Amino acid sequence: MPAFSFARYPALLALLSQLLSLIITWLLLLGLARAGGWHISLLSAAWMQGSIAALVGWRLGLSRWWLPINLCFVPGLVLLQNHALPPWLLLLGFIALLLLNWNALTERVPLYLTGTAAERLLIQRLARLPAGFRFIDLGSGLGGTLLRLAKAYPSGHFVGVETAPLTFLLCWFRCLLQPNCRVRFRSFWRESLGDHDVVYCFLSPAPMPALWQKARTEMAPGALLISNSFEVPGVAAQEVLPIDDWRRSCLFIWQPGTDAQPDGGAASS
Repeated sequence: MPAFSFARYPALLALLSQLLSLIITWLLLLGLARAGGWHISLLSAAWMQGSIAALVGWRLGLSRWWLPINLCFVPGLVLLQNHALPPWLLLLGFIALLLLNWNALTERVPLYLTGTAAERLLIQRLARLPAGFRFIDLGSGLGGTLLRLAKAYPSGHFVGVETAPLTFLLCWFRCLLQPNCRVRFRSFWRESLGDHDVVYCFLSPAPMPALWQKARTEMAPGALLISNSFEVPGVAAQEVLPIDDWRRSCLFIWQPGTDAQPDGGAASS
């Protein structure tokens, strides 16, 4: 099981970015005040903090969609400090977060988004497959990776499955006009893996043993199981592709239908 990493929990990484940027902003403002007697308004200071938070988050590897949140979080608090929010708005925000992260409660799989470096590596690896390959993303999230892969390989067939309601709707809408891409509101446990040449996942350590057993039973010989960051305990991957990011994460690749052994191990390459 991989060691704990902030990078695998983007909300915690965003929080870390905010805390670091608060410290940096305070030091900058203190230095400006002492050096030149400069003082800025609270809102200007908030925008400075937000800009630094976005920059820190980007450097730490946060996905791009987190950066506007980092930028606007503290300025938003400042703008709303004299405005009482109605209870229904807070409830609506909570429900939206719940619907986006439903899988974290039901299947212990938080919303992880594939980074740009991992996407580039996936595109390179898929280039080695025959034209017309069939690809499924188990937990397609907001659909960015699925959509970009489908555009990169217009002759391929791409399927995403997702069960977090709001996440599914966003993913489905983004992929709606891509002719070689479909998104299903379905648990990947109910999805047959036998029709796909590539099964991709970015889940968590919790479901990997059960997913391995499902893959061994259902996947065709030669089909690839690709896991972003999380290994199958006790099963060596046939390929390990390092991702060129600061986390030093990897894509782990198996061929369960070909190389799985009766004891659950894998043939070494």
